[in-house]
Amino acid sequence: MKSVLLEALLVAVCGAVLAFAANAISPRGLRLGRDYFPGAMQPRTTQPIASPGDTNSASAQWTALANRLKEKGLRLIDGAEAAKLFADPRRGQDLVIFIDARNEEHYQQGHIPGAFQFDHYHAENYLGAVLPACQAAQQIVVYCTGGDCEDSEFAALMLGEAGVPKDKLAVYGGGITEWMKEGKMIEKGARNSGQLSKP
Repeated sequence: MKSVLLEALLVAVCGAVLAFAANAISPRGLRLGRDYFPGAMQPRTTQPIASPGDTNSASAQWTALANRLKEKGLRLIDGAEAAKLFADPRRGQDLVIFIDARNEEHYQQGHIPGAFQFDHYHAENYLGAVLPACQAAQQIVVYCTGGDCEDSEFAALMLGEAGVPKDKLAVYGGGITEWMKEGKMIEKGARNSGQLSKP
């Protein structure tokens, strides 16, 4: 019995060593020392999901989110302001940029036209393109799925930690879900692929 336990322990240790080694050499491996959720340890109150037509609850959620982002030096914007920034002529000069904080699969399926991708879970794959664009931009809109998705918040905080001035950063609370629900144009595939469509 003792030898079986020792053998099981040896197999478990060898498996763990191999798993850590594979993670270390994989280009998509996780960096184990990195904080993938900056600011997540701060206590916060959760708001219930607003039911359709319950404007008081939706307003309370929006206020709570705006206050939480403000505490972290970020600004929350709504769909009207996101649409205004998208129509701003400075966007054509990359002085106003949009950053999609979702993963590769979701980004490829459809994003706000011209948006840069920045999956903060694999930031090292995107920082080379995103940081120079952020430094040159005057305004940056970071979005994800919207609603209770926090990827845009974490991505914006990570960009702030990488040296992007937080006063340039805004989080679009409605995200791609609201954008598509309002029938706005999306782009499929890579950034500036030209594959534009309406949802």
